[in-house]
Amino acid sequence: MSDYWIREAIEKPGSYRASVRRRYGKAGFTSKGTIKQEIIASDAKKKGRLGKQARLARTLRKLKQ
Repeated sequence: MSDYWIREAIEKPGSYRASVRRRYGKAGFTSKGTIKQEIIASDAKKKGRLGKQARLARTLRKLKQ
């Protein structure tokens, strides 16, 4: 595994945020501008690109804390 695995894992930066904004609008985000954990959790159960992006978002959130 390379030293920059996160950079390689993010195929299209910002596409998950755009997807959440299209589906939920402002209700999908907290007052600080981050995606709500409930939405990430529900999307992480889905298949395909959306589920993959949500699972990566959940991982990145854990790294940030």
